Amino acid sequence: MEIIYKTDVTPHCDDVIDVYISSGINRPVQDKRRITEMFANSNLIITAWHNDKLVGISRALTDFCYCCYLSDLAVRADYQKLGIGKELLRLTKNKVGDTTTLILLSAPAAINYYPKIGLKKADNAFIIKRKL
Repeated sequence: MEIIYKTDVTPHCDDVIDVYISSGINRPVQDKRRITEMFANSNLIITAWHNDKLVGISRALTDFCYCCYLSDLAVRADYQKLGIGKELLRLTKNKVGDTTTLILLSAPAAINYYPKIGLKKADNAFIIKRKL
């Protein structure tokens, strides 16, 4: 199975929602306007495709020189465990470079996944949670 990775495509909102739902990631999938804005305001989007089907997404906000917040890393359930998430992460890190720290907040269900693909747990993060 050949997976093609693209950095020059912003996927259609319906395709993004399909990936989010299939992957199990918790995103506001009922709110197309919000999903559209999330992608419009992100400056690093890497997608994974099997033929014409969107199968994975890495969505980040970065300054490309100091920090990168990886907001979404999602792979369709039937494409998980094929290395797609790991490759999306590798491509994201390659794009931002070695001088940039990559940061993400893990969903509880994925907390054990990230160390397996090379991320180190940080104990110095703080957040103000969103209301919606």
